[in-house]
Amino acid sequence: EKAILERTIIGATGLNYPNYRVWVLDDGRRLWLRRLAQELGCNYLTRPDNRHAKAGNINHALQHVSGLPERPEFISILDADFVPMPDFLTRAMSLMQDGSVGVVQTPQHFINPDPIQTNLAATDVWPDEQRFFFDIFMPAKDAWDTAFCCGTSSLIRFSGLMQIGGFPTDSVTEDYLVTLRLKEKGLRTVYLNERLTIGLAPEGLKEYITQRGRWCLGFMQIFRGRSGPFSRRSKLAFMDRLSLIDAFMSWAAVYGTKVFGLVVPWLYLLFGIKAVHADLLELLKYFLPFYVWHAFTMAWISRGRSLAIMTDVSQYIAAPAVLKAVVTGLAKPQGHKFKVTAKGGDRNRRFIEWPLLRLYGAALLITLLAIAYAFILHLRGDSIAYGGLALAWSLYNCVVLAIVCFICIEQPRRRKAERFERDEPILINQDSEMRLIRMADISISGARFIDPVPPAIGSLIKCNVYGQNVAATVVRRTRDGFGVRFEDAVATRVNVVRAFYAGEYVRAFHGVRAAPVGKA
Repeated sequence: EKAILERTIIGATGLNYPNYRVWVLDDGRRLWLRRLAQELGCNYLTRPDNRHAKAGNINHALQHVSGLPERPEFISILDADFVPMPDFLTRAMSLMQDGSVGVVQTPQHFINPDPIQTNLAATDVWPDEQRFFFDIFMPAKDAWDTAFCCGTSSLIRFSGLMQIGGFPTDSVTEDYLVTLRLKEKGLRTVYLNERLTIGLAPEGLKEYITQRGRWCLGFMQIFRGRSGPFSRRSKLAFMDRLSLIDAFMSWAAVYGTKVFGLVVPWLYLLFGIKAVHADLLELLKYFLPFYVWHAFTMAWISRGRSLAIMTDVSQYIAAPAVLKAVVTGLAKPQGHKFKVTAKGGDRNRRFIEWPLLRLYGAALLITLLAIAYAFILHLRGDSIAYGGLALAWSLYNCVVLAIVCFICIEQPRRRKAERFERDEPILINQDSEMRLIRMADISISGARFIDPVPPAIGSLIKCNVYGQNVAATVVRRTRDGFGVRFEDAVATRVNVVRAFYAGEYVRAFHGVRAAPVGKA
């Protein structure tokens, strides 16, 4: 926890911007965090109670800064695990020159793989689940002027926040609600699709599911509240209301149909009930071309960030929590506690998410037994055409459910999750002898080098990384070299963290593609 907060504070206090202040808002009232904030040169703020969770914490800070001699013009929110890159404020502030902009939202990128990537060992071949949302979906929302605040990695106009009374507290997703309340005041949210902050994705399935459940619950509270799409008190435009209806359908209808997708084949295979009036020929003639077209189209539009089966997998994993949130949020909008997504826990051991595995393991078993019952024990010859449809549907469900069950087995996370592979020459100094070796990988805390004559464990060296000489200790030997741990002094940690997030190890841009500009 301390290492995570330290990185964020160091990044926030090292921005390339001339006039800004940093506050650590601590609802835990931790003495060590107060000392850390003082040590790293930023302000520390706590409050007498924890009412309204995150929104209440931010609102308490807003009251504090509004009473200062120099009131801020803008505020930026960073979650405890999101480290800003040096140009974060400079780039985001450029869009605030337009007085109609109330929020500038930037995407969330992650330095570690999410649990789906980790448990499938697919980190190098499959993007994290949020990439489709931030790289494809949010730019499309922005094109229709319906982009919304996602909390962290955002910049907000202070005067607009004061007009709406600070962050709303009638939803556990206060960030989305901020956009709607500012819209009612004529201030819009714009999306800046540049990688300007790096955070931590949920590290386990439990945290992943908790996060999705909270997002869904918060939206249901919004849907039932005064800023909902059918509210007479709301001053939102038609497109904003339509966007809210679309979001409601993506939570309630999409996840709800996943349950029917499992149950419908069971109804026929076990009981002969035709819930869908079609047969295998119609499936091959109509649905299969659509499915293939849809899969290829989404893969093309999303540039490989969306694949049909993997989308189903991620939705099934979150479905129990999401559907529970839909029901509870619609039936009882208020009185729910904010559930924090835990980060930085011990992930060195294999762990099984038994509640989810039992649920989908049972669904997989029922599907297999239904197939065996219908096609081996009780073959219905007069309805074999429809049975072919149920069989094809069930086999697809078996593939998806098998992947979900496999993901429920949490794999241990290694340190390499936050390491970046490199292949570059590095100058090291050992016992006043300079020599050139190659660096294999690097992280904030250390690096690994390729060296035919590695120094002994415990040796002290200086290596030229991040554009400066960093003291390090040799902590292990490898098959082709050695690994080091960087010096633990505060000044060294500050320089290393800032250089790490500013350098090419975590690139802000993959490249620039030239395009012609049309005449006005």
